[in-house]
Amino acid sequence: MALEQDREQLLNELAFYKDSLKEEKQKNAMMASRLTEMQEKVNDLDFKLKRIKNNPVWKASKPLRVVMHFLIRTYHRMKGCGDIKGIAHKIKNKMQDRKAMRKHGTASFPDEARRLAESSEKFSKDITISILVPLYNTPEKFLREMIDSVLAQTYEKWELCLADGSDAAHDYVGKICMEYQSRDKRIVYQKLEKNEGISGNTNACYKMATGQYIGLFDHDDLLHPSVLYEYMKVICNRDADYIYCDEATFKGDSINNMITLHFKPDYAIDNLRANNYICHFSVFARTLLEGTELFRTRFDGSQDHDMILRLTSAAKKVVHIPKILYYWRSHKGSVASDISAKTYAIEAARGAVADHLAVNGYQNYEITSTRAFETIFRIKYELTSRPMVSIIIANRNHRSDLQRCISSIMDKSTYDNYEIIVVENNSNEDEIFHYYEDIARHPKISVVKYVGDFNYSAINNLGEKSAKGEYILLLNNDVEVISPDWLEELLMYATREDVGAVGAKLYYDDYTIQHAGIVIGLGAHRTAGHTHYKVPKENVGYMGRLCYAQDVTAVTGACLMVSKKLYDELGGLDENFAVALNDVDFCMRIREKGYLNVFTPFAELFHYESKSRGSDMDGEGAARYQKESDDFKKKWQQQLEAGDPYYNVNFSLDHSDFRLKL
Repeated sequence: MALEQDREQLLNELAFYKDSLKEEKQKNAMMASRLTEMQEKVNDLDFKLKRIKNNPVWKASKPLRVVMHFLIRTYHRMKGCGDIKGIAHKIKNKMQDRKAMRKHGTASFPDEARRLAESSEKFSKDITISILVPLYNTPEKFLREMIDSVLAQTYEKWELCLADGSDAAHDYVGKICMEYQSRDKRIVYQKLEKNEGISGNTNACYKMATGQYIGLFDHDDLLHPSVLYEYMKVICNRDADYIYCDEATFKGDSINNMITLHFKPDYAIDNLRANNYICHFSVFARTLLEGTELFRTRFDGSQDHDMILRLTSAAKKVVHIPKILYYWRSHKGSVASDISAKTYAIEAARGAVADHLAVNGYQNYEITSTRAFETIFRIKYELTSRPMVSIIIANRNHRSDLQRCISSIMDKSTYDNYEIIVVENNSNEDEIFHYYEDIARHPKISVVKYVGDFNYSAINNLGEKSAKGEYILLLNNDVEVISPDWLEELLMYATREDVGAVGAKLYYDDYTIQHAGIVIGLGAHRTAGHTHYKVPKENVGYMGRLCYAQDVTAVTGACLMVSKKLYDELGGLDENFAVALNDVDFCMRIREKGYLNVFTPFAELFHYESKSRGSDMDGEGAARYQKESDDFKKKWQQQLEAGDPYYNVNFSLDHSDFRLKL
């Protein structure tokens, strides 16, 4: 009888799976049909779009469209300002930014007294810096201005190596170079038999170089007069073997016509993999090139990204100088003007990143362009295992918030190897205890009880003690999952040997940003603050930062993943920080251990912030926050004085929107 029952059960299960398989096949067929239909529509729209763009009327109406798009952009920029006062405030901020920008142009150049002091300084090392410039049909004006900017350097022990691949129609390039060479023997010129492209021409420059340090300079750009002096200071004082600076893009006849100022973070490997943020002006020890090439021709168009990835990985001391010392000219045909002017650069950049990842042992990764820019990448790392994640949620009352949080995890998550540990602390509403009884029946959920005054650190530390997972995810009870693969996105970084904590992108319910990484020293208390705070979801962020995973000093404990091993090694959250800054302190201790903390914008959640306990800014809460702020500043005084390595010192600490200091 038992055998017949077993047989019947198996037959029922088999029938169920057959029906499921049939349904899946039907779904796949429908999806394939739908995909074909959508592709046909795309092709039809492409055809119609090309026909419109080739129409003479469309071409003739371009000036009108430019004006119209300007007005639309202006409207959208002003739309979020509210009333007239809000618009006036935004205009005032723009004017202040313009004022701040001006001091980074010629106003920052040394006067005669400073020039004399810099040129007279005796350094502890005798270094010649060889500046490599590949030439190809360079316009005369650009060529002369480029060479003059080198001649103007206050540090005078340099050589300028010029390899000329220009065609016969541009023979003036050679004549101008020889004219300068006759006046200054530090200029070395060679006419190449044929143009070898960016990589080949630069490699020819390198063969001419005799300096201990090598600098890479584009033929149509300009250097700040003090750049080599500033670089020598960090070579001698900090033993730097790879140096880069901040840069500005300009147009027209003056560097003061700046379009963009790029203030960069200190060396950050995840930023660099996703985006060649280092770019100009790279100077490095010649020894870093031993046994390797300078530029590799197969990466022409993104040869600098390939080179920077290779050399910074080999460098002992990468130093970033947070000053605008390089001016990138934007003109028709330059990458500074439009990446589409060199479309091959996109694939070259993707190839450079892929090669770097492969050399560093990564396999089966995906590299795709982001909405910010074609050469700003999203990298998906392979999960080589599926470790258990223990999700710890501190909770007091607020059944609806907790239920929404847990339901979103269980309904939306595509990763299923997790457990949820709810840490009950001092609830006094019957409905929450009824909910605990319901969820405790689920095999993935358990409820543990914390006894004592509210202490966020202690509550989470208690929950972690009962965790069975290899990875801990601290999660607020007032969040809601948006991205189905959020756990995979966090895990792909948390499982890396060089990474400590990983954080997600959190939104308020109106899709403005609540969290996109934490900067120490930011905000009124000068402790820590969230960047891009209240920025709309559609915004790509400062230099595209909301569109790629990056290294940060800290991430919020509202959604923080870390290995259980490291959590235990650090002793968990510091219980002296009962309410505020415990997550930042935890991340700072992770960095002290030599690990990276990573923010990824591809794990997205809503965060209905602090609903469970209200605001910290009133009465007793304000006093408590002030004490914990004071304790934090005392504990991390040295790091706060040095400044956040991932937030440039030229940015204001009073605002979260990467606004410049006045």
